[in-house]
Amino acid sequence: MGRNSSSLVIDRLCDQAKEEDIVVAWLYCDYKAQREHTVINILGAILKRLVRRAIPDDIRKAFEEGRRPLLADLMRILRITIAKLPQVFICIDGLDECLPNDFPKLLESLRDIVRESPGTRIFLTGRPHVWEAVRKYFTKAIAIPITPNEDDIRNYVEMKLDRDDTPDAMDNRLRGEIVRIILDKMCNMFVGVSPLSKMYTY
Repeated sequence: MGRNSSSLVIDRLCDQAKEEDIVVAWLYCDYKAQREHTVINILGAILKRLVRRAIPDDIRKAFEEGRRPLLADLMRILRITIAKLPQVFICIDGLDECLPNDFPKLLESLRDIVRESPGTRIFLTGRPHVWEAVRKYFTKAIAIPITPNEDDIRNYVEMKLDRDDTPDAMDNRLRGEIVRIILDKMCNMFVGVSPLSKMYTY
């Protein structure tokens, strides 16, 4: 649902990147791999998308020693890389899946990138509870609520439960609670854009 919306935006940006002088870096965060979503790993994945196949000398030297880069090292390399590009779009789907302890540092790092590179645009998706935190770092951010079709989600979840291999392990009360919790989590998403670009107006 939310993933589909962000995919449409990312696909459109990638299509425009073929025709215009822009670079798109994106990352889909997965709740199943939340432990991997540290600020270092997220920014590292963004950097990997930005450099593509051509690895600048600064980046190559930073990894020659075989050690994991510190956040300061990664930010320095990102600044150098972005400075060499005409315009950059950074898209992160499922922002709320970032590790809680790393979340403020991630937002701070993204804010610093935008401040130093005015041509950089940020596109984020996540559940509403992280929106206030996003606004603290991106005061000009614009939130766009996403409301997927609740009946579609309910039908899909119930179909999956009907196919469960151990139906006796779940009574009607538990089944209802599972459906309720999933609906609550899936039906509340937002898209945050900062700063707003004409490319996001449909």
